[in-house]
Amino acid sequence: MRAIEISHPGGPEVLVPCHRPEPTPKAGEVVIRVAAAGVNRPDILQRLGLYPVPKDASDLPGLEVAGTIVGGDPGDSGFAIGDRVCALVHGGGYAEVCVAPAGQCLPIPKGLSEIEAASLPETFFTVWSNVFDRARLSPGETLLVQGGTSGIGVTAIQMARARGHRVFATAGSDDKARACEVLGAEHGINYKTEDFVAEVKRLTDGRGADVILDMVAGAYVPREIKCLADDGRLVLIALLGGASAPVPLDQILMRRLTITGSTLRPRPVAFKAAIAKNLREHIWPLIEAGKIRPVIHQTFALDQAADAHRLMESSTHVGKIVLTL
Repeated sequence: MRAIEISHPGGPEVLVPCHRPEPTPKAGEVVIRVAAAGVNRPDILQRLGLYPVPKDASDLPGLEVAGTIVGGDPGDSGFAIGDRVCALVHGGGYAEVCVAPAGQCLPIPKGLSEIEAASLPETFFTVWSNVFDRARLSPGETLLVQGGTSGIGVTAIQMARARGHRVFATAGSDDKARACEVLGAEHGINYKTEDFVAEVKRLTDGRGADVILDMVAGAYVPREIKCLADDGRLVLIALLGGASAPVPLDQILMRRLTITGSTLRPRPVAFKAAIAKNLREHIWPLIEAGKIRPVIHQTFALDQAADAHRLMESSTHVGKIVLTL
């Protein structure tokens, strides 16, 4: 099969086309003929040598795919050979053929193409797990999304808004802030020209946000603590701004705040399968009703993976970047 491998840690140019044997499925895994694969920030980190590949994972990048089941062991998943699916995978997505645990597959929502479906799994699994499972965003509560035009951001905005929550989002320009509003954010905040703490406080009459989804960390953390409502929850999913921060512990005590976080890739299949079940029950109907839509910024052919990574690193995109086969 054709694939894209990381020849050695480095810049986008280290992504090179190759030919590999097709992967062999284990028990409970299906073989997917890949039509499209999403590009995500962890792929960048893996290429740079900053995101170690789990021992049981493919060394090929790519954490989400869409295509057709052509073999393997669907088990009691309800899927069968010939079904069109999208899937969260453990690596190996940048290839013509990929294996996925059957429990981490989801049907391609009605009305969506494989390209649109390939943009869903990584961000939708991540947002559901962190915003609704870990942070327990509840009816009547507000969400602040840092990085609202990233793949995670456009997903979190739409998912929370479709479920009836007030959503605020930060972005790096006025145009991107307005793009967040088009997606459903009540207010987009240009973090380069506005103080997101002051803006969220103003918009909530001084109360603050109940949940903050953050991929920045670092110096953002003490500011986010100021931004949280009493009993608020801060969820960290990446450390783009640094891995350490001064934390005012007295505020956590007096205001009953929670700081949590997670990484998805190392979690067991059963954990991810439970997320897939919740997505199919609660979110897939909203996609099929048009209340949540995939946001594809640009597509690239598989052999143009290096260009796709350059675009992601430029941070000029709004939404997802997808490789097509």
